[in-house]
Amino acid sequence: MTAFSTEGQSDPTVQPVPAAVVEQVDAADVTLSNPKRAVISLGSNLGNRLETLQGAIDALEDTPGLRVKAVSPVYETEPWGVDPGSQPSYFNAVVVVKTTLPPSSLLERGQAIEEAFDRVREERWGPRTIDVDIVAYADVVSDDPLLTLPHPRAHERAFVLAPWYDVDPEAQLPGSGPVADLLAGIGRDGVLPRADLELRLPE
Repeated sequence: MTAFSTEGQSDPTVQPVPAAVVEQVDAADVTLSNPKRAVISLGSNLGNRLETLQGAIDALEDTPGLRVKAVSPVYETEPWGVDPGSQPSYFNAVVVVKTTLPPSSLLERGQAIEEAFDRVREERWGPRTIDVDIVAYADVVSDDPLLTLPHPRAHERAFVLAPWYDVDPEAQLPGSGPVADLLAGIGRDGVLPRADLELRLPE
């Protein structure tokens, strides 16, 4: 047997991970020391919309320091801010996560997921394979132009409020009040629940 054996037994880069390190990683993974609760909105109106939404959820779950805790039902909605019939309809969902990532890192991860699914930002309100928006992060209220928290239009979007209400009927949108009240105020017109479709909570 040579030092270059495919068995890897003589490969100096293959070293067992010390048990103490494994325990630390597992503990951090399970407990997420002092995690924050964040709400993320997903939307897709190009390609296999359901598969893309599930792929984005799985990618979030694969993010170190983040765990997906709840996944909403799927809603079908007309595109926002464009002429009716000019684009395919959207599939929308909301996920609730717990994370130790700061908002800026969570934003970067969301943008990386969009890029992985070939999201193209050619025009405002344009069609997209996937849209990953941070709706709220704990009770943070921030007018940072790079990441305004909570999302500045969440309170007027039924396609965000309806699935969010489904996963957390007691939810509050920081600075705006109970999601249930906000949803009741704008109604559910144009937001169609798709009971025939389902997204999985990552295992």
